[in-house]
Amino acid sequence: MKLRGDAREIYKAIRKIILEKIRHEEAKKLLDDFTPTSDRKEILRRQEYLRKGIEKVSEDVREYIEKIRPIRFRRDYLHDRLLIVSEEEVEEAEKLGLCMVSTEPVEGYDLVLSTTGYGIEVELKPYDVAPELYIMPLWENRDVLEALARLFPGGAAGKILKALQPLEEVMRKKEAIERIEEVIAEEERRLNEVIEEKLERFKLTLSGRDLVEFLKALKSGDVDFLLSKFSSLNDEILEEIRKAEERISEKLGVYVEVFPREYPIEVSPDVMEGIRRELEKEVKVELYLKSREIVEEILPLLPKLKGEIKRAYELEFFLAVKEFSRGFVFPRIEGGGIGFVEGKNLFIENPQPVSYFIGRAKGPFKGIQEANIVVLTGANSGGKTSLLELTLQVVILSHMGFPVPAKEAWIEPLDEVFFFKRKRAVYGAGAFENSLKALVRSLKGRGKKLILIDEFEAITEPGAAVKILAEMLRIAHEKDFYVVIVSHLGEDLKKELSFARVDGIEASGLDENLNLIVDRQPKFGVIGKSTPELIVERLAKKGKGEEKEILLRVLGKFRNET
Repeated sequence: MKLRGDAREIYKAIRKIILEKIRHEEAKKLLDDFTPTSDRKEILRRQEYLRKGIEKVSEDVREYIEKIRPIRFRRDYLHDRLLIVSEEEVEEAEKLGLCMVSTEPVEGYDLVLSTTGYGIEVELKPYDVAPELYIMPLWENRDVLEALARLFPGGAAGKILKALQPLEEVMRKKEAIERIEEVIAEEERRLNEVIEEKLERFKLTLSGRDLVEFLKALKSGDVDFLLSKFSSLNDEILEEIRKAEERISEKLGVYVEVFPREYPIEVSPDVMEGIRRELEKEVKVELYLKSREIVEEILPLLPKLKGEIKRAYELEFFLAVKEFSRGFVFPRIEGGGIGFVEGKNLFIENPQPVSYFIGRAKGPFKGIQEANIVVLTGANSGGKTSLLELTLQVVILSHMGFPVPAKEAWIEPLDEVFFFKRKRAVYGAGAFENSLKALVRSLKGRGKKLILIDEFEAITEPGAAVKILAEMLRIAHEKDFYVVIVSHLGEDLKKELSFARVDGIEASGLDENLNLIVDRQPKFGVIGKSTPELIVERLAKKGKGEEKEILLRVLGKFRNET
């Protein structure tokens, strides 16, 4: 369905309201599949799709949907491995673009892979040469997998999570290695404190007799005696070092000897870096081997996982539609006109429900004059423009396949919709000419059209406006178009157009705050009273002095005429 004039702005505003209820960009994109269409079968298909989706989706899933995000797999070049292949395989191996390729061993690589027996045996497949590129994105997005497993029990995400479990130990080691300086420094500090305490205690507990014997041995050079006095202390210090290294080894998942066997305990930067380098190499090999085992189980599940992520975004879309359309109804798609019962304008807070129709009289409108051409008259600020907007909202949402803001509605599929909104403070020959051209374009051709016009006469003289509008509305009638025109020329147009229905919105008076009392529900077949008299009355009651006297005199003129 084509949207012309200001109709597209109304469509954009409706989209904005819906999109504000969606968090994920991928879910927002689903709304693009619901552009207005004239195809009746497609509208009904969309209605059925949304109806089922809204019925099934529960607010309980929102907390899991919020954790969903895309899981991206990248084809990186890995500098930590060498792939050794035969001369015939070089071109194929280099096309993989995953790592250094050679026909003979080269030093300096943590991982040596080979198709010729020099290293870990592999096939020239991406998931064999670099299985981590498939596994690590999944490991890093376990929270996404857990959320998907909650949304779709027994699905691919849950199976992938189970397959990843063997990685837990190697990843724990990897994390420990990343903070190895911190771990060793803490144990080093603790060790020195314990040794210092032991030395202090040893000095304090040496008896006088032991001291005499110690001095004799020192004088005579009795080394064995001297060492015997320190052996127990030395054993205790060695035991503390052993315990510290056990604690570090437990955190790293592999046994390491870190500390020198001399006091004070201090690990040099070179030793620290050497330990780190050796451990990183071991973990890389272990991670590669475990990833290669897991990847074969996971690969067949990846397309299904992608589908589950897409379904999660679809659930978010359904939630947004459900929230947006709470209290709405799916319109009937049938010929004969446009109508709605207790419709509520989406752009107004706490709007008064309004019922209206164009074309055939259905439902509660039976007995009211049927007309494809309707002139809407009545009070200024009474809701005429809002009614045009509401009609357009119902029409656009219906053609999107969405529920509409009403208790009941029916729509004939349209080919084009025109909305000519009143342009305030735009006057003169240029404005009139442009508006006239736009109206003429709307009347060109055939097909099912809805034309909504908001006060065309505001840009030209009333007499000329009646002649122009009357003839254009005749053309619209002859072509079986639907037209609703807001106009203060209802009386004149009614005389000219016997086939048109003239409806009115009326203001009944002023409330205690001197605000207009308006029933926004149009009265069918009745010309609505305009509001100049009430506005004059309001200003007169608020006025003072001579200004008040002038307004009362003008008000009297209204009253005398009636």
